[in-house]
Order: sequence, then structure tokens, then C-alpha cells
Amino acid sequence: MSIDCFTSARTMLAAVRDKTISARELMDLHLARIAQTNPAINAIVSLDEDRARAGALAADEALVRGDDVGALHGLPFAFKDTHQVGGWRSTSGSPLRENHVPEADELSVSRIRGAGAVTIGKTNVPEWAAGSHTFNPIFGTTVNPYDQTRSAGGSSGGAAAALASGMVPLADGSDMGGSLRNPASFCNVVGLRPSLGRVPQWPIPNAWECNSVQGPMARTVDDLALLLSVMAGPSPATPWARDTPGSTFAEPLSPEGGLRGLRVAFSHDLDGAFEVEHSVTAVLESQREVFVGAGATVTDSSPDLTEAESAFRTLRAWGFQSTFGQLLADQPEKFKDSLADNIRAGESLSGADVARAYAQRTALGERMRVFFLDHDVLVMPVSQVPPFSADQEYPLAINGRVQDTYLDWMRSAYFITSTGCPSISIPAGFTPEGWPVGIQIVAAPNHDRQLLEVAAAFEQLTGQVGARRPSL
Repeated sequence: MSIDCFTSARTMLAAVRDKTISARELMDLHLARIAQTNPAINAIVSLDEDRARAGALAADEALVRGDDVGALHGLPFAFKDTHQVGGWRSTSGSPLRENHVPEADELSVSRIRGAGAVTIGKTNVPEWAAGSHTFNPIFGTTVNPYDQTRSAGGSSGGAAAALASGMVPLADGSDMGGSLRNPASFCNVVGLRPSLGRVPQWPIPNAWECNSVQGPMARTVDDLALLLSVMAGPSPATPWARDTPGSTFAEPLSPEGGLRGLRVAFSHDLDGAFEVEHSVTAVLESQREVFVGAGATVTDSSPDLTEAESAFRTLRAWGFQSTFGQLLADQPEKFKDSLADNIRAGESLSGADVARAYAQRTALGERMRVFFLDHDVLVMPVSQVPPFSADQEYPLAINGRVQDTYLDWMRSAYFITSTGCPSISIPAGFTPEGWPVGIQIVAAPNHDRQLLEVAAAFEQLTGQVGARRPSL
């Protein structure tokens, strides 16, 4: 069996277990790839080769002893830099945490490391993971492997770029306004925003947080499901945690069931709710026939998500002010202007404003429940633009329509955030310039396994798109 840096994670893991390749050899393979490609892409930060090799050696020794090993045993792994890894520098992309080394793992990290993954470092993020373009004053900008003049997206941009360029086989991320989905779309990989509580988070300042979730990224849907099986599952630490065990996602997906009979709602822009660049619309429309040809029933239909704009922005500003307000007051020079503006937007919010936002989310959730009585999935854009210039903080205009803030161009992602529905970004095509474009498939809350089965069936029919690697 020949193993390279683009071999599936499941195949790599099987090869380590049957000793076709050692964990040390697998680690050396990825460290060599990082040395080759990371200087140009800047996806991996806080790399520690000595500890990575020591971890791989320990993984091999465990196999020699015949120890019981976890689902990710011996697999190289770089954690998102906002996720706390005990004993490893974890900066969140902020000068305020430039030298921060947490004492303990947070919950999702402990599950991944407990499953045998070998830590190599972190993946780059925007400052405090705010925004969907990955740059910060500590490590600089992560660029797109398919065009190094373009953005890799964010906030899990380092994770997506590392996956796309073969530096890591799997990656973790988080998603508030699209931070798992947008970079997956930009970098031609797969990113899942799970249902609320699917991947429990702890510690967390607000245990009832309903905008931000953690989730998996991978180059294929089946590999993504494997990582989800490790990250998901009940936890007594947080009230959102679902009782469904992570093992629900461990078995390989069965795309052979196909898309026949699937009721697909298809929408370019949720009936004009946001502007979408024409090249993105063209890729989305080209995939309609994939569903039709596979026997799905496709109708042009959009849920009414009118309240999503206000609900998302209100709760985001409220959460930012609560988390960062005092830090901003004490050291304003340590924050980028756009993030500082978002934090200050929360200062003027009243209790009535926050209550109204939660009522709006409740209405959106009920409307989506009714919508999914007549549809199995909603197919729509992930991002309203293809990868934009890495020199810009955000797209300034879409089809000539000015984008006033660094959030405006992300509505196609954060409108879905406000519904609480699981959604996945999966490779769908490329613009004439060769820039990746993903499509977003959305399912009803708690239907994560069904969503993955649909995504796997779509991937099987369009696999040549996701298999297209960057020329580095």
C-alpha cells in the first residue's frame, strides 16, 4: 500500500495499525510536506517537530506493546489556534495571548488527543477568530493553496489551507458565522457545522451559547465523519451536549443509497436575501443537474429567514462585548479596528434587544421545522464570493453592490447559523480563474448523519472536483 499526504485519513490509520507504515514514518511524511509548502501558505503555526516526533514514537511503542489504541492513533494533527491545547502555545491570533500556554486541553482537544492523534502544532486564525479571512499580527496571513494571491477564508483558514495542501490529514475548527464552511469552500475541502450540542464545548464563558459550534474538516466526507465520531458525544460538563454517542458517525458512510427520491430545495440567494457573485451562482446552478440526474426531486424554494440578520448580529455583538469588552477598554491598541467596532456595538444593547434576538431565533427554528416537513435538504451557496484578494480584509463589493462591513458578504453562512440547523460545505466546482467554490447543504436540526449521507452521495457523483489538488 502506497501512502502519501493526500491518502485518506481512514487508510492512513489502517496502515499504521497493521504496521504497513509506522507512525514515525507517517509523521516524517507530513513534516516534510509542511517544510515544503508551509513557507508559502502559512497555515501551520507554533510547529514543534521534536515533540511531534516524540509523540509518533510513543504511538509506535504503544502498538508494539499491544495497547488498546484509539480511532486516530498515530495520525498527525494540528489544532485550531483558538482551541486550548495543554502545554502548547495557543495564541488565538491576538497580541494579548502571544505567549499564552494553557495548562490543560479543552474538551474537544482532549477527545482528539485521547483518540491517539499526535499533536504537531496549531493552525492559523484571524484575531480572536473574528472574520472570515485569516490574518493576525503574530503570524501574518494564510493564503489560498489554489492561488496564493487569494484568501483561504476563515476563521478556520489555516485548517482548510493545511488540509488542501496535504500538511494534515484531518483538522478541527469552529463556526459562528461560517468559520468551518467558508474556508472549506475557498480551499476545496469539506467542513461541517454540526447541530447545536453535537460537539460539546468546555470550558466556555457562556454554556448557553447558541451561535458558535466546533466541528470537523477533512478532504472527504467519510474522513470528516470519522473525526466527528471522536469529537461528538454526550458530556456532563455542558447542558447543550446531545445524548447521541459519537460512534453513530464512526461507521463508513453509504453513498450507494444515492440521492434518488431526495426532496431538494434549491436556492441561489434565499429569494434575494443577499447578493451572490455571478461566478458562484454559475457553479451552484451547474450542480442542479447532479441532483436531478441522480433521481432527486429539485424545486426552487427558500425558507423565510428575514429575522436572521438582526438575530445573528445582536447575539454576536452581545457575546463579543461580554467576552472582550473589558480587554478592549484596558488595551484598545491590541484589537483590529473591525473587531473593536463589533465589541463596542454590544455596549448599547439592552436586555430587550437580546430578548428580541432570542425570540427571533425561536421563530426561525420553528419556520425551519415546518420547511423541512416538505424538504429533506436545502442546497444554497456557502459563500457569496469566490476567494478574494488576500490583501483585502473582506470583499468590498459583490456584483457592484458595496459591502459596508466585514460581515456583509457572509450572510449565506450566518443566516443558517441563526436557524440552528446543521450544514456542510462540500466542493462543487471552480471559477474560470481556477478558484474553488463549494455548495452548502443544510438539513433539519439533529439530522447530522442524514446530512453526511447526502453529502457523501453528492461527493461520489462529483468526486473529480474534490480530488483536484493545488499545484504547489
